[in-house]
Amino acid sequence: MAKTGQKQQQSFVKYIKWFWILFGAGVLSVVLVFLLASWGVFGEMPTFERLENPETNLATEFISSDGETLGKLYLDDNRTPIAYENLPKNLVNALVATEDARYYDHSGIDAIGFARALAYLGRKGGASTISQQLARQLFIGVRDKESTTNALIQKVQEWVIATRLERNYTKEEIIAMYLNIYDFNYNADGIRSAARIYFGKEPFELRAEESAVLVGMLKNSSYYNPIRRRQLVLDRRNTVLGQMAKYDFITEKEKDSLQKLEMKINFNPESHREGLATYFRMYMQRWLNGWVDKNPKPDGEKWNIYLDGLKVYTTVDSRMQRNAEEAVQEHMKNLQAEFFNQNTPKRNPTAPFLDISKGAIDTILRNSMHRSERWRHLKNEGLSDKEIEATFHQMAEMTVFDWNSDSYEKDTTMTPLDSIKYYKTFLRTAMMSMEPQTGHVKAWVGGIDYKHFQYDNVIQGARQAGSTFKPFVYAAAIDQLRYSPCYTLPDNRYCIEPGKHGNIDAWCPKNSDGTYSGDDMTLKSALANSVNTVTAQLIDRVGPGSVVSIARNMGITKDIPAVPSIALGTLDINVFEMVGAYGTFANQGVYVKPVMVTRIEDKNGTVLYEYTPETKDVLSKDVAYAMVNLMEGVTQYGSGGRLRHTYGKNQTMYKEVMTGYPYELNNPIAGKTGTTQNQSDGWFMGMVPNLVTGVWVGGEERSIHFDRLLYGQGATMALPIWALYMKKNYANKDLDVSTAAFEAPEEMSINIDCSKEALQNEDDLDTEDDLDGLDF
Repeated sequence: MAKTGQKQQQSFVKYIKWFWILFGAGVLSVVLVFLLASWGVFGEMPTFERLENPETNLATEFISSDGETLGKLYLDDNRTPIAYENLPKNLVNALVATEDARYYDHSGIDAIGFARALAYLGRKGGASTISQQLARQLFIGVRDKESTTNALIQKVQEWVIATRLERNYTKEEIIAMYLNIYDFNYNADGIRSAARIYFGKEPFELRAEESAVLVGMLKNSSYYNPIRRRQLVLDRRNTVLGQMAKYDFITEKEKDSLQKLEMKINFNPESHREGLATYFRMYMQRWLNGWVDKNPKPDGEKWNIYLDGLKVYTTVDSRMQRNAEEAVQEHMKNLQAEFFNQNTPKRNPTAPFLDISKGAIDTILRNSMHRSERWRHLKNEGLSDKEIEATFHQMAEMTVFDWNSDSYEKDTTMTPLDSIKYYKTFLRTAMMSMEPQTGHVKAWVGGIDYKHFQYDNVIQGARQAGSTFKPFVYAAAIDQLRYSPCYTLPDNRYCIEPGKHGNIDAWCPKNSDGTYSGDDMTLKSALANSVNTVTAQLIDRVGPGSVVSIARNMGITKDIPAVPSIALGTLDINVFEMVGAYGTFANQGVYVKPVMVTRIEDKNGTVLYEYTPETKDVLSKDVAYAMVNLMEGVTQYGSGGRLRHTYGKNQTMYKEVMTGYPYELNNPIAGKTGTTQNQSDGWFMGMVPNLVTGVWVGGEERSIHFDRLLYGQGATMALPIWALYMKKNYANKDLDVSTAAFEAPEEMSINIDCSKEALQNEDDLDTEDDLDGLDF
């Protein structure tokens, strides 16, 4: 018995000994594995510096003057990080309740969760903490599911990195980093982009049920995606809300109430071709490329506008930009309907072209083919011209622009050549709005739809200015000859003889209607009704050189020939420069170069650029005010009178084509309409004391136009956009767009009281716009 007991005792000691040996070996093995992982034996591990500054691609962000994000520039990652303080509490609570309930109690590894996962082989949930998930997102990537060994090694690496992250960052910083790094799909990189894209709001505005949707997506944003699998995501949202109630972040009553709510998704995809201010953002991309070329980093490297997280603070006001885009869409859709109506095959067999030969049309289409992206792409692939041209006659499925379809798009089948003809049927537009005292551009619309019409007519396109150029002639006369708006000249046929002012032949411009009253007219009346004969007399007296000088000093950079015909706007000018120039009149004679960017910061908030205004004194205050007074006459009883008055004549046309008419704007407004030969271009330049806005409308080709002046003049094509835009601005009192009178100089040396002379025109309020741009 004694021997048996002794043997049992020795056997027990042996087992105990081996147990501790195996246990110690296991512990040492685990420690060794962790040490080997931390030393990088199983793969590269992040250095302390990388942990302190993890590499993430950050989009450049364009920020409006009222603090809204206009858009971003990025290659793959549409990411703009936000601080923990800007995350709503309900989002943080939902994250912790769903992903890591003991988050605030561990240091990167949840031992309880790990033991549960080990015991149930993951059937009752995993054990990855928020810190581990961040480690995977930042440094490890997708786990290798094909190899158990590799998966275990990656898990160990996650643990090591997670503990290091916990030592380097606070709990709050880790949560913010995780939500900022996660890819929610549809270019929603990070929580800020996700909130904007799926709900159309900033993260701090998220409601509890919306936060639950986004947290639910963290499990797998491709699978649990509200755009693809709505019911699945709704169920997942309710699971997250259940977790929030389980851990006392919300009550059971709140949970039940929230789970009954409909899941409302406000999908706002963000891309370079969609969203607010697309034309402006693409201009800013070109501007920023030029800026980074001249302004390298301190180490000499070039800033990457797609990856370095620059913040570009712009002058554009998101509210005014939205008003501008809405005004353009409302009127252009309406105007286009009338253009289609007048260009049916029966009414115009060569539609959309008018009054040109088939050979000329073929030339236009051929040139358009050669300039197309399709031609360039196929040429780069090595195809011959003949082979490329053949592809333009092959039917293909495509998505094209359409005013009457949802999102202004429709799917169709046509040849690429037919698509070129189709797109040429659409009238184009440009609009820019600027604060004259600062030069700050407040709105910029380069066309009707950037996705389908990417040519920016604000700054890339230049078209004949027509009568919108006449104020430069009048300004030269008032400035140099000290003429008053009340000064009179006869409305008679007037010729400038050959050899004078660079003329080869005599220049004898006609009035738009081909008639001459023979009466003396004040300059105010003549400009209001765009009398060409009076303008001809003025440029003859001051000389074309004086007009060219004033125009250049007011920001017109185009080479202007010093010949008399410029008086009627024969030269091409873009909307950008025209608005800047008109700002001189509203700003008491001081030209301020248009400004789009006020400041650029790097991702850390360091200021890299601040703008300096560029100004030039061009006109005296009294001359500038006299010019404003002249142009007020245009909207009082001239070609811009439709802003204020209703007419008995042509009422049907006005209501059908002039979107939003009658406008009944009664505050002081200075402006000028312009129309060029064959109604190819329609302009309206409008000013109130603190806002100058220019609008142009026309076809892509000069041969695409209305056949009647009634429809094709600037007062019909362009003025309604200005009126709609201003009415929208006035409806928002926070914008503080002025309804006051223009500020008069304390000492006014020029007489502007022409009320008696102005009466001669009040009997004819229905004046059609002027027709300029051609020497008759």
